[in-house]
Amino acid sequence: METIESLRRRIGVTEDLREVVKTMKTLSAVSIRQYEKAVASLRQYSRTVEMGIQIVMRGRREENTQPRPAPGRRLGAIVFGSELGMCGQFNELLVSFALDKFKELQVAQKDRAVVAVGARAVSRLEEAGEQVESHFAVPGAVGGITSRVQELLLQIEAWQCPGGIDRIMLFHQQPVSGATYRPQAMPLLPVDLDWLESLGQKPWPSRVLPTFTMARPRLVYALLGQYLFVSLYRAFAESLASENAARLAAMQAAENNIEDRLRELRLQYNQLRQSTITEELLDIVAGFEALTEK
Repeated sequence: METIESLRRRIGVTEDLREVVKTMKTLSAVSIRQYEKAVASLRQYSRTVEMGIQIVMRGRREENTQPRPAPGRRLGAIVFGSELGMCGQFNELLVSFALDKFKELQVAQKDRAVVAVGARAVSRLEEAGEQVESHFAVPGAVGGITSRVQELLLQIEAWQCPGGIDRIMLFHQQPVSGATYRPQAMPLLPVDLDWLESLGQKPWPSRVLPTFTMARPRLVYALLGQYLFVSLYRAFAESLASENAARLAAMQAAENNIEDRLRELRLQYNQLRQSTITEELLDIVAGFEALTEK
């Protein structure tokens, strides 16, 4: 049976838990903002890279008439999950989406190599029977994204050794609005030749065309390297923004549940305290009546 002291301790523990949840809500809200700013800052840089590719590809239509190689059977997948929990179904939905995509592309398990970002994504993939080739830690702030992108670029370069993997896809959560997000599959390599040709055919926004002195193949290689960097950086930033949005929603639901539980505990505490006081008063009255009768 509950006592006043035990109820008081439970109320204290629940109030401490509420403060922890409020702190996590605040941290998630602040983190969402910094990652959203990172995504927004990438848009202009990405546009600059695309304009550079557009200039390089202008007038190169005649060089792109040779037959295009068929995509290889092997697939390299990079799955961006979370390092910490308490973010709802964030990792489960992403892993389920990636596995469905593998089936849709008809890629056998022996023909795919999977790299996971985040310990939670690793555990979810292994629970689903997927072999994880290697994994990377999720950066704790925007400043740590660049180093992780460089590590992933080295992994991609290792995949592309002769006879290796030439088809690479990114799987990450993409923010939609507010605290909502959706899984996204983005082909990274090989670069879409139709997209390159469409860039070369787009009209230039001004009358003056930029020129370049670097050798065209070298310049194309450098611009495509920047394109890969921007794509990976955006995947990291969008995944981290979605993770914090999911954690914010989970903490909001937890806070509501804690408030409901606190109301129940306080009601029980007040009822038990009132009944204890009533019993003590009845004992005093009964003792007084007994002494009066004597």
